[in-house]
Amino acid sequence: MANLPNVVILGDYEHALRRFSNWDKVDRQCHITIHHEPLHGEALYEAVKDADVIVLVRDRTPFNEALIAHLPKLKLFLFTGKRNGTLDASALISRNIPVACTPGGPSKETTTELTWALILGASKHLVRQNNLLHSGGWRDELSVPPMLSGERLGIIGLGSIGSAVAKVGQAFGMELVTWSPNMTTKRAAAQNVKSVGLEELLKTSKVISLHLVAGPKTKGLIGAQELAMMRSDALLVNTSRSALIDTQALQDALAAGRPGQAAIDVFEIEPLPTNDALRNIPNLLTTPHLGFVAEPVFAMFSKGIVDTLEAWLEHKPLPYPFEP
Repeated sequence: MANLPNVVILGDYEHALRRFSNWDKVDRQCHITIHHEPLHGEALYEAVKDADVIVLVRDRTPFNEALIAHLPKLKLFLFTGKRNGTLDASALISRNIPVACTPGGPSKETTTELTWALILGASKHLVRQNNLLHSGGWRDELSVPPMLSGERLGIIGLGSIGSAVAKVGQAFGMELVTWSPNMTTKRAAAQNVKSVGLEELLKTSKVISLHLVAGPKTKGLIGAQELAMMRSDALLVNTSRSALIDTQALQDALAAGRPGQAAIDVFEIEPLPTNDALRNIPNLLTTPHLGFVAEPVFAMFSKGIVDTLEAWLEHKPLPYPFEP
């Protein structure tokens, strides 16, 4: 075993990768270590310092240039999905270390599903109603929830996921409006959605759902000023990236009751610390970054990892090379 390549896999929180592919061939030719818990700092370095191959599940484990520079044995770097926002890929490329990825699977579809699970769960107060029944109760003052039909759904970002979310909103009989930094009236109309200014969207929408890529133009897009514009009965939903919202401003706004509710699946620090205030805000529905987490997605991740490792071991072209 000592002479076999060391393969270190990081971030398999769900213990899922082994379940969806046949790893026998790779196991015979590699020494594989899978870390299921988050690693940072010295613990992360100790885990990867002797690695010939590093595999990341999504962007759960940041890798910067400084860390990469201290990995002299590294020969291949692989991450699941097509994009990784916390990896300094240029530091690997400059050292001629091959970088590969995997197919992403139906992650957009499952994120759409979760978005609507959050919208419906929050607007119908499902967690509260479930807890009420578990405690022996029946109904309370929140047992007369609003309807979504006829209300305005504001979609910030009308890409693949935003467009899919819009179709469900239309099926529910909602009025659809959208905004993004590069939105056009023609593009919105192609999805049967009305393009409006950001201020109008924030002031008039019952549900506001974020579906933008976090970048220089969108980081901190929703801050104290934007939150204060929202209706007191509005629901703000984020299944995209935490950087789109100023987290402290959101906490303050929810305490003040504008918007009335929020539902989020993404956080600045993940996993969310056990003592984080976001865990205990009564008008905030939270899920542990489940947007892309689904069996078909992890099956694609697992197969992509195995296919890539087998190709690398056999000195064949990598099936899914990363394209910067």
